[in-house]
Amino acid sequence: MPVGKKGKGKRGLSSAFNHFAKHVSRWSGRPATFVGAVVVILAWGVTGPIFHFSDTWQLVINTTTTIVTFLMVFLIQNQQTRDTEALQVKLDELLRVSTGQNVLMDLEELDEDELETIRQEYLALAKKARDEQEERRTARKS
Repeated sequence: MPVGKKGKGKRGLSSAFNHFAKHVSRWSGRPATFVGAVVVILAWGVTGPIFHFSDTWQLVINTTTTIVTFLMVFLIQNQQTRDTEALQVKLDELLRVSTGQNVLMDLEELDEDELETIRQEYLALAKKARDEQEERRTARKS
């Protein structure tokens, strides 16, 4: 299955939002952005005596942080969803080209009980592999 060039073709609202969200997400995670936020908070705190710690002074920071937080939730969620979907496609491709079980390629679509059943099967396989490894170690020491 050929993979096309990214970013070519339609450039709708969704594509523009994804582009914007990706850049804001990267920008917001940088140390300089954190330092900038701390500077803003410190500047706000220092101006408290100037504005006599008024209700308006408090409202400015409360409103600003609420709006920024509200918007960032959507931007970060968009980026997280895209990253998760891309990772899932990569894992599916690895399963497809490996000797793994292709039936596992849509696990994210199963309900919780089905997923837990498969998880328990893999936990049992892992325990069996650890037990066999321990037996081989014990046999070597003897």
